[in-house]
Amino acid sequence: MNVTPTITQFCHQTWQLTAQVQLSQTSGDVTYIVTDRTPFHPVSHIWPDHPADRGAITYKDKLYPLVDCLVGAVELCSNTLYVDKAIPVKRDQAGWAFVVVHVVEKTEAVFCASNSLLLSVDKTYQQALSRGHSAGHLAFLALNKVLTEQGYWRKDADRKDTLGNYDFNSYAQETSFVSEDKCVDSYRLGKTLRKRGLNSADMVAQLSMIENQVNQVVNNWLQQGTEVVMHCNGEALTDSRYWRCELGETKLAEIPCGGTHVHSLKEYTSIRVSLQETSPNYIEMQTDVTPATDK
Repeated sequence: MNVTPTITQFCHQTWQLTAQVQLSQTSGDVTYIVTDRTPFHPVSHIWPDHPADRGAITYKDKLYPLVDCLVGAVELCSNTLYVDKAIPVKRDQAGWAFVVVHVVEKTEAVFCASNSLLLSVDKTYQQALSRGHSAGHLAFLALNKVLTEQGYWRKDADRKDTLGNYDFNSYAQETSFVSEDKCVDSYRLGKTLRKRGLNSADMVAQLSMIENQVNQVVNNWLQQGTEVVMHCNGEALTDSRYWRCELGETKLAEIPCGGTHVHSLKEYTSIRVSLQETSPNYIEMQTDVTPATDK
């Protein structure tokens, strides 16, 4: 069977579907299963900010819980599967198919090409990750807005975000980690950022005030209760996807993102952003979510 790029459904509120096996192999104490389509979101091998979905595969009435869900790439001429950090090529390389790899404990079961499997996502877990991820987007957009409007940049920065504010997040972010109803971003306030025009000393000294202002901005956005739309340029794993939300600003918020997200700001009761200096020249932003009970 010729392996084709996995058709992804994790942006479409699809929690369960039937798929056909394309490839299966055992490696060490796990078995890798690649299907033609999937509702599962894999953790990225490049920017692992959003964890893999949880759930299970059902085959011949037996349940196989996922122990992980990873990105893979298949060299089509040899039908060789490379998984996660072992992937040797960039996405959309000719002669390769990027796929979602469902990882289960090593099993003697034989998953043959074209066998039908039932794939079932842990909906509660995915939705909690989605709330955390979308909240993280709102938080960094609000932080960019406050730093711009309150004069923390002493000169024009070349890089602007989707709302037209100086893109502190893009310049300074070192890591971002999404978890259930939470997102934690770390930023480095180095010499290069100061040369670009950020008054980082003032920012650190006034971090508590900035935190309050960021929370006011986020709260104002939440009050609008607008929809969040994931715009997908295609169904393949490597096709571009964009998070879009109308926040009442002069421009539509649009962020390239491969994660899963809420479908409406009404899914939140509140979002709380906390800023702290973790060490000299480093700050951390933690975004915590209280979900709506009637989401």
